[in-house]
Amino acid sequence: MSARHLYVHVPFCRRRCTYCDFSIAVRRRVPVRDYLAALASEWARTERPAALATVYLGGGTPSLLGADGVARLADLVGAHAGLEEFTLEANPEDVTDEAARAWARAGVTRLSLGAQSFDPGVLAWMHRTHGPDAAAAAVASARRAGIAVVSLDLIFALPDALGRDLDADVDRLLALAPQHVSLYGLTVEDHTPLGRAAARGAVTPAGEQRYEAEYLRLHERLGAEGYRFYEVSNAALPGFEAVHNRAYWRLAPYLGLGPSAHSFDGVARWWNEAAYARWRAALDRGASPVAGREILGPKQRRLESLYLGLRTSDGVLLEEPLAPALAAALSGWSAAGWAEVDAPRLRLTPKGWLRLDELAASL
Repeated sequence: MSARHLYVHVPFCRRRCTYCDFSIAVRRRVPVRDYLAALASEWARTERPAALATVYLGGGTPSLLGADGVARLADLVGAHAGLEEFTLEANPEDVTDEAARAWARAGVTRLSLGAQSFDPGVLAWMHRTHGPDAAAAAVASARRAGIAVVSLDLIFALPDALGRDLDADVDRLLALAPQHVSLYGLTVEDHTPLGRAAARGAVTPAGEQRYEAEYLRLHERLGAEGYRFYEVSNAALPGFEAVHNRAYWRLAPYLGLGPSAHSFDGVARWWNEAAYARWRAALDRGASPVAGREILGPKQRRLESLYLGLRTSDGVLLEEPLAPALAAALSGWSAAGWAEVDAPRLRLTPKGWLRLDELAASL
């Protein structure tokens, strides 16, 4: 397989956050040995890349594998030599000096921390398992261990009733000087605790106006500190953009292992069983864990390339000459402050990114 980018899904969590609809398995005791045995079975039956450029351990909560578990996973997939980037997602409370040193020895170069907020009331409402000071302690441990890059996640557009001070959260985030920041607007999914609470009227989600105002405020605050938004939800100091995630946005081939993981070879996309128990059961009986597959035709690849390109600061190249109707539409977008058109390149502005689905569909 030509893919040089590997994603490994580690599904375990201590509890489900109020907003989470990811494929997770809540466990008091994480079955590290059983999970790694199943992962080894999947890896053994996989057409492996000749050489990996990036490895990304996502979840779930990969840091729940512990110091030894992450090291054993790295050994399994050969994640030590020649990588441009090795990312580990972690909850702040899992990051100790001992664990961070072990992860660094295992080859981890980038730690992605799910801070989300620094407000204790907000963290409790989200069902997060860490307090407001845990992120700072985790960042300090990572840096003492020599992990080169730290990324912090932050959620915005929370319900008004929480009284969250976004600027105060940004102040605390910036004080930690992460090289990378990922932003997530809170969305209400039906089959989540938050979705059920909203359905019965116990929670009122933030409205569109505040969602837009907070998103633009985050652009303003982070931009003033030298962060560049290279994708709709991701900002980095120059030179610290996520190599692995950029591969997705450029439709590069990638390989996924673990429950719910997706793979793409440039033409076909396939995905594993989402539930941990079903994924493991398939491998235990010597069967493939793949749950579905699709072939992307030329038109679908072109549409995906267009949509993913508009997500990024690179934008997309348009065929010239532009049809009159398209030229008129782009002129209108530019006048509204949604796009910058430097023919034949089209880039969306932050206001345009807020309308990404609508604008992409109209193209």
